[in-house]
Amino acid sequence: MRPVSVCQWSPLWLLLCLLCSLCLGSPAPSTAPEKKAGSQGLRFRLAGFPRKPYEGRVEIQRAGEWGTICDDDFTMQAAHILCRELGFTEATGWTHSAKYGPGTGRIWLDNLSCSGSEKSITECASRGWGNSDCTHDEDAGVICKDQRLPGFSDSNVIEVEHHLQVEEVRLRPAVGRGRRPLPVTEGLVEVRLPDGWSQVCDKGWSAHNSHVVCGMLGFPNEKRVNTAFYRKLRKRAAKASARRPKSLGRPIRKRKVKPKPRVGRGPVKRQDLGRVPDLFELQNPLTLSFQRLLAQRQQHSFGLHGVSCMGTEAHLSLCSLEFYRANDTTRCPGGGPAVVSCVPGPLYAASSGQKKQQQLKPQGEARVRLKGGAHPGEGRVEVLKAGTWGTVCDRKWDLQAASVVCRELGFGTAREALSGARMGQGMDAIHLSEVRCSGQELSLWKCSHKNITAEDCSHSQDAGVRCNLPYTGVETKIRLSGGRSRYEGRVEVQVGGPGSPRWGLICGDDWGTLEAMVACRQLGLGYANHGLQETWYWDSGNLTEVVMSGVRCTGTELSLDQCAHHGTHVACKRTETRFTAGVICSETASDLLLHSALVQETAYIEDRPLHMLYCAAEENCLSSSARLANWPYGHRRLLRFSSQIHNLGRADFRPKAGRHSWVWHECHGHYHSMDVFTHYDILTPNGTKVAEGHKASFCLEDTECQEDVSKRYECANFGEQGITVGCWDLYRHDIDCQWIDITDVKPGNYILQVVINPNFEVAESDFTNNAMKCNCKYDGHRIWVHNCHIGDAFSEEANRKFERYPGQTSNQIV
Repeated sequence: MRPVSVCQWSPLWLLLCLLCSLCLGSPAPSTAPEKKAGSQGLRFRLAGFPRKPYEGRVEIQRAGEWGTICDDDFTMQAAHILCRELGFTEATGWTHSAKYGPGTGRIWLDNLSCSGSEKSITECASRGWGNSDCTHDEDAGVICKDQRLPGFSDSNVIEVEHHLQVEEVRLRPAVGRGRRPLPVTEGLVEVRLPDGWSQVCDKGWSAHNSHVVCGMLGFPNEKRVNTAFYRKLRKRAAKASARRPKSLGRPIRKRKVKPKPRVGRGPVKRQDLGRVPDLFELQNPLTLSFQRLLAQRQQHSFGLHGVSCMGTEAHLSLCSLEFYRANDTTRCPGGGPAVVSCVPGPLYAASSGQKKQQQLKPQGEARVRLKGGAHPGEGRVEVLKAGTWGTVCDRKWDLQAASVVCRELGFGTAREALSGARMGQGMDAIHLSEVRCSGQELSLWKCSHKNITAEDCSHSQDAGVRCNLPYTGVETKIRLSGGRSRYEGRVEVQVGGPGSPRWGLICGDDWGTLEAMVACRQLGLGYANHGLQETWYWDSGNLTEVVMSGVRCTGTELSLDQCAHHGTHVACKRTETRFTAGVICSETASDLLLHSALVQETAYIEDRPLHMLYCAAEENCLSSSARLANWPYGHRRLLRFSSQIHNLGRADFRPKAGRHSWVWHECHGHYHSMDVFTHYDILTPNGTKVAEGHKASFCLEDTECQEDVSKRYECANFGEQGITVGCWDLYRHDIDCQWIDITDVKPGNYILQVVINPNFEVAESDFTNNAMKCNCKYDGHRIWVHNCHIGDAFSEEANRKFERYPGQTSNQIV
């Protein structure tokens, strides 16, 4: 017989049972998510430094032992799963090569492969628990979105490090306050701790410490500080404070003093030498600054001491250091605030004197460069080898190697070492792999590395960097207004001196993509999608004054002030507010690159009858002399070749004009989304143009794509036009206008030049690689095309040799 619960006998007993359960504290239903069955027995945490609470090295506890995850085959899908295990909604990124420092103990997982739909990390494929061939230099980390899962209990995120960390560093000028230009290169070191900014005690301070601080602040090197000068000022401030200590921290009262000291004028009397002035007489800003510092010192503003760096660290938190405790009554006895002086890189030289000094130093050609970055100091790393530029494979790529690149280029240490072609894929050669640096090297080529073969690595593994940059404040001199988002609007700039700054608009005359690129860079908003000359659809508010006109930029400037413009004299053809400059910015952009080898392989000459060229003549694809030909008799001599245009950027290449404004050409039966998509030129060795052609974008579409990329654009049935990232558009040699009309060209040696997007109609991350050049020799019957290369693919010396080829000054008929 089955037993029956007493609570089932009657409604009265049922009520009594319910009351008893409440009184005995029966657990209430929990709002926390149910523990995942697959994750039972596992615990997760974020570790390492420097980091924020929602990022770090991933560590898993299994069988009572903590371990890490190897970064081999690690993906964003795995990062999403781990962030959810840690109680965050999703991942925004992941890191490799022990960015947050190497862990200890076991490496629990390797070759982790997740689809993103798993409920637990145990459901992902891997080599098995504890089965790994990695070292802790390959520990993976995650960057989670700073948003918790609803009802998540923190019990699954345990042992999060609560010790103090240096979150940020800055230099506070101690002399000439308010008068020194940005960036600040010399001053007192201050660190931001959880409870605010604090000074650093200078006892035991070394040049290695200064090197690390300067690197964090965006400077490649440090220089020796005049410690005697600062010590003297500190003593003067201390003596002045001792004479009138009550006045510290209060405004200095002005009163007449007879006789008033004559600073910098006339002879100095002997009795004035060594005299410490009264506090009310202190008008020297140097002494006043140190009085303030002394007052802060007496208020226990020191938070850090015992700093000891090796000089190779990318962040001060990686150095050995000690924090003062809250109950420490004596701080930095016999010492003072640490002072550091940094040397800015060429791009950020703060004064004309520094620029002149740097220009006087002999500088060879750079052997490292960055490509594809939206901001200064970031991009895909490319190195020069045997006169040709190539990329670096991301295997074992870490902050040490990235910092060597950043300092070599005149920036500070690296904020991030990027892998997986996050700054876009390169093309052609991959020169280096498994780069290992100590951090002391002056060039990436001084680091140990492995020469690579085609089988070792692909461009999907191109390494990149993000460097620390000096703070220049240029973003405070520009703003956008009227746009639907912070990435678009009418451009407003601040002009005038410190005493009378005012905001105004920019004349839209000649404003284009290059100017918009500089504006977006200055705003910190990445690239320019569009540079607009009319902004009537954006409300300008009460601002109507045009304060800048004639702006012409090369596209590489850091701010609009560095571009050519009319200065204080504003000359604008259209003065209405509706004709002022505007921009639409984006964090990503396309990057077109012509496959130069295909041009060389497919070039040939064709004599085409005139009766077959009516459509080409209508679209202006023939030289001007064709108008005088005896149509339809005779022929034109055409240099034909195929062009394969790749998009290696991080955004699709789309025509500037919308579909509604495309032009239909009845003769060829297609739409032109861009009037001029490419320029084709034949040049003499000294650069004189002897033949030219151009090609409209007959149809921008994805002809072929990489294996893991799907086609998006197809011209059939009035479809959308464009080139997807990772795809290419092929213009075959046998289609109309894919040629240069060389009927009037004399035999000789020439340069064939092809330029994509020549009018900068569509924004790209890099315009320097839009041109391709080839050597060509024409004997009147045949043509030889060779040595084709992208304009920035060679070193400067190789380009000079190319331009000198074939060494003759004129072309004569043979």
